[in-house]
Amino acid sequence: MPETENTTPSVESSPGVGMIQMEVVSKWYGNFQVLVNCSTKVDKGEVVVICGPSGSGKSTLIKVINGLEPFQEGVVTFDGTSVGDAATNLPMLRSRIGMVFQSFELFPHITITDNINLAQLKVLGRDENEATNRSMALLERVGLMDQKDKFPAQLSGGQQQRVAIARGLAMDPAAMLFDEPTSALDPEMINEVLDVMTELANDGMTMMVVTHEMGFAKRVADRVIFMDEGRIEEDCTKDEFFGGERGDRAQEFLSKILTH
Repeated sequence: MPETENTTPSVESSPGVGMIQMEVVSKWYGNFQVLVNCSTKVDKGEVVVICGPSGSGKSTLIKVINGLEPFQEGVVTFDGTSVGDAATNLPMLRSRIGMVFQSFELFPHITITDNINLAQLKVLGRDENEATNRSMALLERVGLMDQKDKFPAQLSGGQQQRVAIARGLAMDPAAMLFDEPTSALDPEMINEVLDVMTELANDGMTMMVVTHEMGFAKRVADRVIFMDEGRIEEDCTKDEFFGGERGDRAQEFLSKILTH
């Protein structure tokens, strides 16, 4: 399948359509198909955990939602706006979707406060006082007010990831996407990041989280999506996933991850 931009027209919001909607989405890297007919939806306030083996398409799945990865077939909409429509303003769309990556993606040459301020100033057009006030409130929320004047290299990995979460929240997003946010952290730093994410979920933030942290999924998720070889093999409530009948591939994955 050739690498061509999806030009599906905009889709209007309607009852039964989730905040995030994916309909029969497929994506290729050259001749390799990384997403195969993927369909799901996420309602406002839902927390969905995406899991599966390495290379199963998990990260690609969430990156098509804000246009970081183009796709060739299907429809992706966010709050009624078609992501694949050539007329869609992707920078503006992305300002409504917070994204936290495996690597922290902080600018090393500016302070923590300036890292959180930057997109507010450049994208939202806030003045410096307004942006700084918002940044201070978020640093307080993630427990890092005392680090506000430091540079990223002076913080631990867990602290840097909490800054990255604060930076995403500074845009007042309608949803947050997390791409394996704890996989680059030392074990003792994982819980401090998961605690912040749990608070967000409890506050009603719409979230999609690619993670192998099954304890987090059991505690916080409304639904679990299991992927294998580019396909959504399971899409069910967490109770069904952890306690119900699963396909053989999901059962094998879960037995390995829970005994690791």
